[in-house]
Amino acid sequence: MMAGALVVGIVSTDAAECPRKDALGTSRILSVDAKTYPRVGLKSFPQTLPLADHEVVLTFDDGPYPPTTSKVLAALAQECVRATFFLIGLHATEHPEMVKRIAREGHTIGHHTFSHPFMARIPFDKARSEIDRGIAADEMALHGVSTTTPSTPFFRFPYFEGTQAQLDLLQSRGIVVFGADLWASDWNEMTPEQELKLVTERLAASGKGIILFHDPKARTAAIMPAFLRYLRENGFRVVHVVAAGAPPKNADAR
Repeated sequence: MMAGALVVGIVSTDAAECPRKDALGTSRILSVDAKTYPRVGLKSFPQTLPLADHEVVLTFDDGPYPPTTSKVLAALAQECVRATFFLIGLHATEHPEMVKRIAREGHTIGHHTFSHPFMARIPFDKARSEIDRGIAADEMALHGVSTTTPSTPFFRFPYFEGTQAQLDLLQSRGIVVFGADLWASDWNEMTPEQELKLVTERLAASGKGIILFHDPKARTAAIMPAFLRYLRENGFRVVHVVAAGAPPKNADAR
């Protein structure tokens, strides 16, 4: 696809004003149309979101895990920043109040299977079940309704590993598949200081992009205030992604 064509179906609007005038804030909202934009993230796919230089999308995988997710949420709230959380269905079932809190605080909830398997290594029917069970668990935690039709049709493969048949299935259902443009490698053992250095150096080199973190990682929760401060001090702007046609945030989060 040509870069210009990719922008079709992506609508930007001003983000809500932040009461703290010195906060990083959320600079704008991108409404993503899955028909136009089925797959994003240069680590996995040929295209990514149409971000300007120094624009970033913050994403978090594998939650919710209250001890650390709560710290990540607090850091984001302090800077009036909105992110996207790709939830594991099993964890959503165990911590429904944290799922509701993520949504209530204005973040986007995407899906990350039910039990985080290697999707390319299991039969198609089992992979489809993992997708559906994960969505249903997230929706039950969020809205009290078990449905395989996601209220936000965003999905990320565990380990960024999926088959063409699985990609085709998600595309046929109008579900955007998220990869990433860079990541913090927070699944590796390292100190918070090492993680902060690694991700800021990668961001400085790329200049923009979809960033992957894992909110259950204590080292990631520990660096989030400093990382957001780095963004603010170095002229980066945070873009919040939502599904095309999504209702206003917080409408269903109680």
